[in-house]
Amino acid sequence: MTNSLPNELRDTMRAAIRLEYWNLFWTATIVVVMGLVMGQSETMKTAWVEDTLGVVPPIMFLIAARMELTGKRSKRFPFGFERVNGLGFFVAAVALTAVGLLLLYNAATALVAAEHATVGSIVLFGHDLWLGWLMIAAQLYSLVPPMLIGRKELPLAEKLNDKLLHTDALMNKANWLTGAAGLAGIVGLGLGWWWADSVAAAIISIDVISDGVKALRSSTAELVDGSPRALSGPELSGDALALEERLRSEFPSATIRLRETGRLIRAEVHGVHPPCEPRHPRHYWPRGKERAWRLAQVSFVPPDQE
Repeated sequence: MTNSLPNELRDTMRAAIRLEYWNLFWTATIVVVMGLVMGQSETMKTAWVEDTLGVVPPIMFLIAARMELTGKRSKRFPFGFERVNGLGFFVAAVALTAVGLLLLYNAATALVAAEHATVGSIVLFGHDLWLGWLMIAAQLYSLVPPMLIGRKELPLAEKLNDKLLHTDALMNKANWLTGAAGLAGIVGLGLGWWWADSVAAAIISIDVISDGVKALRSSTAELVDGSPRALSGPELSGDALALEERLRSEFPSATIRLRETGRLIRAEVHGVHPPCEPRHPRHYWPRGKERAWRLAQVSFVPPDQE
């Protein structure tokens, strides 16, 4: 029995897998560097947690990709593992949202309690060095790999129609906000503004929550057989809207139902008899044929004769 992944996507998927392994490697170096210099700074702790959390999407993607590439359709899994990517997307969304809320709570608690974080000094090569300089250097380093990897991930995510990979790409590209907030918090501590550290941590956590909520809405819609959603948010997919219009133009009296199973779309046409001549589902795809692989099934449900 065949695999779940369309043949047209196999080379692109392997390229995405290689990129995600590099993503994990560079994220690991960032986590180590940030952990070594974070000290008592709430900003650095929050940024470190966000960077650590950044391994969740690539790990989930690699697991899902492995199952899509090698998993076979069977009696137990007649549709293969088409939805495993959507499941990974949901797990990553839950983790993002939960940790973001926890980070925001910690930052708000520190502000209410008026906790005065301090950034001390260390002895390096016989000289006293303000730890804040190392924190700033670590924050600057943490910006570069995610921005470069995020730019490479986006076209692959669009070609694969992979929400999990796309979310990871947006998180990586948006890391400049985390870095900017972290830098502001550290500089603020250096200037004696005790509240700057917690405010910067709160800004980072709000960004994490925003990413998590968007991903959670989109992933939940797929798991409950909602209409296909766009890559970048919970809005309806442009592909799905065009497909519905295409089917409605040929079957105007029918009720059209679309759902998404991972990166694929399945359509049901209710209230009409199927065409006399057999047609492959891709016949109904409304746009360029290079994306026709998205339409995996078109089923017809005749009108009730009772």
